[in-house]
Amino acid sequence: MQTMPRSVTTQEKIDQLKQDSDIQKALDQASGAKENVSVSAGSKQKLFLGGYLLLLLLLSSCYYLLGLRLFHIGEAYVPFLQRLLIGAMAIVIAVGLAKTLDVSLVTRLGDDASQYNIRRVIKLLTALVIALIIISMLFANWYTAVVSLGLVSLILGFALQTPITSFIAWIYILIRTPYRVGDRVRIGDATGDVIDLGYLDTTLWEFGGEYLSTDHPTGRIIKFPNSHVLSSAVYNYSWPLFPYIWNEIKFYVAYESDLEFVSETMRRIADEEIGEVMRERVRTFRLLLSETPVDQVEVREHPSVVFRVSDNTWLEAIVRYLVEPKQAGRVKSKLVEKMLGAMNAAPDRVLFPRGPAK
Repeated sequence: MQTMPRSVTTQEKIDQLKQDSDIQKALDQASGAKENVSVSAGSKQKLFLGGYLLLLLLLSSCYYLLGLRLFHIGEAYVPFLQRLLIGAMAIVIAVGLAKTLDVSLVTRLGDDASQYNIRRVIKLLTALVIALIIISMLFANWYTAVVSLGLVSLILGFALQTPITSFIAWIYILIRTPYRVGDRVRIGDATGDVIDLGYLDTTLWEFGGEYLSTDHPTGRIIKFPNSHVLSSAVYNYSWPLFPYIWNEIKFYVAYESDLEFVSETMRRIADEEIGEVMRERVRTFRLLLSETPVDQVEVREHPSVVFRVSDNTWLEAIVRYLVEPKQAGRVKSKLVEKMLGAMNAAPDRVLFPRGPAK
């Protein structure tokens, strides 16, 4: 006898969602809970290390041969050349170690945003190590090198206050994660999807903007210094614990309209468009919110319709529903088309403004 597949319960779905690193981090920030998540990853090919080892062997051989004085080189140049070779070997080791971390550690992370951020940190640390190696190669006396570096840092600190603040803000963004690559955010007048998070600035793929009235990409990109995040409010539409937003559609109807029919029609069409899959996901995330201070009781998976008296002589019929931020424009357009079609099909029950009374 063939057994039916067991359906996944809501609690099992919550447990699966909790394994996501983004959701776990958001839960930790909201409720202070701490959990350990083990991330498994397949083995990665490390044959590229052979090239670094071969280059390291070649530089070591040159250093050894240089020490044997087999080449006709002035004695005054030998110590400098040896420092160059040692520095080159150190650079090869630093780059090879960074590549090894990338393959063995970064690629094991479950989400692209974390991989992106950690790769940025590794590249920055590698660049700092290489810069330190080059300084040690150029200056035989470390005291001179440290003094020179201190003077240069002091001068740059006064001249580059804004870039330094933006770099500090970049570190803040990595630690506190007000937004990440892929999030939809609004900072000041800038609204869009984060497509790049640099050391000094953030790049958004703009949507809406001054030329569009819908949540559609404008085709423009917005760049702003990371320092803005330290002095401006950040509106993030992509919170891992609840990656949805409320949206609403408003129609003006006459007082003589069949309000029960209007309400049922708008709610039914919105419910059909959202679908059971979306409702189930909202229910699951609502239970996740119960572990945070957010009032999850107000999170309803079904659309709601309210009526409000307008300043003119008409009633406002408003339907509110939950939608994924990046699908808001498409969903609203489909809902308006279907709702208008259904209500226009019953002109005796729904009266819309006409002529100069609009």
